[in-house]
Amino acid sequence: MNVDDLVAIDVHTHAEVSVGGHPSLPPDLMAASEKYFGAHGHRQPTIDEMAAYYRERRMAAVVFTVDAEHATGHPPIPNEEVAESCARHADVLIPFAGLDPWRGRAAVRAARRLVEEYGVRGFKFHPSLQGFAPDDRMAYPLYEAIEELGVPALFHTGQTGIGAGVPGGGGIRLRYSNPMLIDDVAVDFPELRIILAHPSFPWQDEALAVATHKPHVHIDLSGWSPKYFPPQLVRYANSLLQDKVLFGSDYPVITPDRWLADFDRLEVKPEVRPKILKGNAARLLGLAKEG
Repeated sequence: MNVDDLVAIDVHTHAEVSVGGHPSLPPDLMAASEKYFGAHGHRQPTIDEMAAYYRERRMAAVVFTVDAEHATGHPPIPNEEVAESCARHADVLIPFAGLDPWRGRAAVRAARRLVEEYGVRGFKFHPSLQGFAPDDRMAYPLYEAIEELGVPALFHTGQTGIGAGVPGGGGIRLRYSNPMLIDDVAVDFPELRIILAHPSFPWQDEALAVATHKPHVHIDLSGWSPKYFPPQLVRYANSLLQDKVLFGSDYPVITPDRWLADFDRLEVKPEVRPKILKGNAARLLGLAKEG
């Protein structure tokens, strides 16, 4: 990957369908997410199609799926498939893996194998969908392995479109995605690189507090159009957190084209804009040297 040739690095995109057509979510939860984002009937691109899409835009993208089989009963898209598909497009795609902490020791073994044998560059967690509190000691052996492997852990935070409008929210408990639950993780694993995904409604101030206080906690800006960012998020991105805020779209439900068009109209300092779009992610993902 030639980072100098890229205009941006999107740290938050989803593999929504396997090579064989298996979806990443059960139909009712997928439909709820599409309705929430106003993306009715949006086409689920293959990873090969995602690569062509990002290559055309001279962008790189982090790609992942979520393993929530324990909570949902729905088998995930295999992480190995995601990693192998990304490897065919290593000029633009960066594989992350989704692991279910409820898998216990099997998840720990899988984490090591996925990094060492498949080139996975980080891990994605969705506490509300996976049905666990991030500070639950059950997940700690997995965090320990990820910290030792030296790759980031990305946590969904805040509201989610998954389950929105479904009776009982489809069993999704929003409180598991409060970023304050991740503060304990940052304390107990001080060298673990953590990304708080999304503007963390309704806990935006909590996310800013954790990212400001803990040196290895970052925030990605995916899942919202920048025109809806709360003012305190923009203020911190322009100042205290300018080296820790990352561009993310949530593709395919939000496209980078839409996100970037709205970001262009946001009041972001000229010297901060390239950090958010590429520099911070390149450093965090080990694609550029520190400093």
